[in-house]
Amino acid sequence: MNAAQEYELTGPALREKLAVLGQTDYTLEACEQYADTIAEIKRLKAARRAVILAHNYQRPEIFEVADFVGDSLELARNARDVKNADVIVFCGVHFMAETAKILNPERMVLLPDLRAGCTLADSITGEALAERKAELKKVYRDLRVVSYVNCTADVKAESDACCTSANAVKIINRIDSDNVLFVPDQNLAAYVQSESTKNIISWEGNCYVHHQITPAEVDKVKRAIPGIKVLVHPECRRDVLELADAVLSTSAMVRYAKESAADKFLVVTECGLSDRLLMEIPEKHFYKACKLCRFMKMITLEGALDSLRYLRYEIEMPEEVRVKAKRALERMLELSA
Repeated sequence: MNAAQEYELTGPALREKLAVLGQTDYTLEACEQYADTIAEIKRLKAARRAVILAHNYQRPEIFEVADFVGDSLELARNARDVKNADVIVFCGVHFMAETAKILNPERMVLLPDLRAGCTLADSITGEALAERKAELKKVYRDLRVVSYVNCTADVKAESDACCTSANAVKIINRIDSDNVLFVPDQNLAAYVQSESTKNIISWEGNCYVHHQITPAEVDKVKRAIPGIKVLVHPECRRDVLELADAVLSTSAMVRYAKESAADKFLVVTECGLSDRLLMEIPEKHFYKACKLCRFMKMITLEGALDSLRYLRYEIEMPEEVRVKAKRALERMLELSA
């Protein structure tokens, strides 16, 4: 009996499950290899007392080994609440694994590929934020800093609270200041400003995946498929948001699609979410006006397997930074409750 048979997953069964995606690279041979790797990962998870957390933008085969799949807010809560495990393998990008370590320092947190970074997170440093904050406090004495979780631990450490796309408006409206420096995503800041009477001062950063989506791409699909519901992530440009039926985080897109009476949706975010929706709601139709995140796609099944096999790559940071960053993350969880 091979590993795949032991864990009751075969190549043909996996291929049938992934066939809904219509992707030619999921051949029978590829799926048989994936099935063996998936079974070995599950065996090692048990041996290592490990859990795997995966972001919505991951490869479809990664979903097969994940204990939880979700957006940044859901993953932060799940990382914090991990108790009956010694190891957290984070299938996402670097700042997400950092968040897990910040919230659950007693656990070993592993990132399967250290190259999996984020251009948005790279657009700001803790040092640069500290300088900008000091300048603005001379003008706005009540200034508060809210950092989108798509940033590094040292940036979180300089913040009064964090937020995700799912709770950004709520956090801004509940924080105790009329003047907020919002970092680092300028598009999300603009969306929050449209939903708040507070003065939002934004940082000049963006997610390259969402920023490159154009109104023309969205409009082309809308004209081709009358009645289609357009779901847009708030990291997109304002002219793209204006074409949306709903502006939603990835977790909210999943709920919307499941609960809506509509059966045709244009999903305007990173393509991995469309794959998840197609697999979970095969009776509905999901169309893409999206781009791939090259960093998210650096995480592979083989990488996750090696991470468990060799316990690599472990996330570490200075305790002083972790404690300060944790305060901002805990403030987010309090304000979004």
